[in-house]
Amino acid sequence: MASTYVNNLRLEEIGSGEQSGSWGDTTNTNLEIIGQATAWGTRAIANASTDNITIADGALDADRSLGLKLTGGGQACTVTLLPNTSSKTWFMYNATSYTLTFTCGSGANVAILAGETKVIATDGLGSGGVVHDLLTGVNLAGTTKVDDLVVGDDATVTDDLTVGGIVSLADGTAGAPSLTNTGDVNAGLFFSAADTLAFSAGGTAQFTMADGVIAPVTDSDVDLGTSSLYFKNSYIDTVTTTGAITAGGNITRGGTVITDGSITDTGDFTIDVAGDIFLDAGGYEIKLLGNGSQFGMLYPSGNNLVVQSTVSDGDMQFQVNDGGTNRIALTLDGSAAGAATFNASIKPLTYQETYVAKSAASTVTCDLATGTSFSLTMAQNTTFAFSNPPGSGTAFSFTLFLTQHSTAVTITWPNTVDWAGGSAPAAAAANAVQAYAFFTRDGGTTYYGFLGGTAIA
Repeated sequence: MASTYVNNLRLEEIGSGEQSGSWGDTTNTNLEIIGQATAWGTRAIANASTDNITIADGALDADRSLGLKLTGGGQACTVTLLPNTSSKTWFMYNATSYTLTFTCGSGANVAILAGETKVIATDGLGSGGVVHDLLTGVNLAGTTKVDDLVVGDDATVTDDLTVGGIVSLADGTAGAPSLTNTGDVNAGLFFSAADTLAFSAGGTAQFTMADGVIAPVTDSDVDLGTSSLYFKNSYIDTVTTTGAITAGGNITRGGTVITDGSITDTGDFTIDVAGDIFLDAGGYEIKLLGNGSQFGMLYPSGNNLVVQSTVSDGDMQFQVNDGGTNRIALTLDGSAAGAATFNASIKPLTYQETYVAKSAASTVTCDLATGTSFSLTMAQNTTFAFSNPPGSGTAFSFTLFLTQHSTAVTITWPNTVDWAGGSAPAAAAANAVQAYAFFTRDGGTTYYGFLGGTAIA
């Protein structure tokens, strides 16, 4: 019986009674073939769209090598593994620059990208046989060490993953992040630009981290915390905001505490602005306090500004710095209706008195709280009265201008008036004008009267 080549390695099986005296040579060749089938080999792929890797019958052939490095080529190539009736395993290393696709004919194929290695096997079922990728669905038990791991598609880890080096991910997009969750694939981490990390939720980019900056992708779009979930502590050098700052508790800076409706400080407090300072009180009153007690206030009254001392009988003082010494320039006496006391002589640029014109009547009262100069054109006999002079100890004077009636009428003065010369001056002639001056220093107990002029045209 003649030799046959029916095993997967295409060894020569010597027929009974064959090769007498020379079967040893065949056996040695078979042993070399077995050794080659467990070794490393190299073969060049043709520069064509197709090529064959054929295990030779009974002869040494690199195509039989367990580890096979494929070189050459010049284009993508479909490589048919022959004979397709052989069941064989290869560690196939594609050292070409193109994708190599391995087939037995019409069955399933395995493609190996340029520079990659795969463990493949044929099932020996002829042209319809399948080329198997043996590392698909591999379960690696125990501890497996990989220096560099490149995953071309999905990677699923059902237990802990410890990486001693760097994990490199593709850039990804907002809708398909590089690092995501199997149950929420449009939320996660991706790389939106060079040196930039981006985070997406619901398929939309939310914020980025780049060169020391965390920023939202869309202006005023991302909240830090919620109305019910707060961060515990925040340590920030500077805060710049274009909107409002709302604090549920106090704002504290050193000894300064801002609470709802107040600013307090354990020491001095300075307001220093480059522009103007505006105090706007919706209740119109600006109140001044010292150690919790009010002593003054500012408020409008019609078109007037009121500066008010709120301490009962308290004086209002205006002070100046005179050569380094504080001096009271003016005191408004709170217990004397605001009587003004100047520390030095008054030097007005102009001098004006309050003038009050009285109406003719049988009794005419000059209210000294309303003016210091009075006038009257008499139409009948007239009795005069003086009211509301300043208190005792204050010198006060006023003038009175009288125009006599066309028919002379009489004048009756208060009995508190002491006249120069000891008696009241005679009334003026018809239609004539007389000027009187009065002076008191005891609160009106005594008035000193003087005729300042008579028969004034």
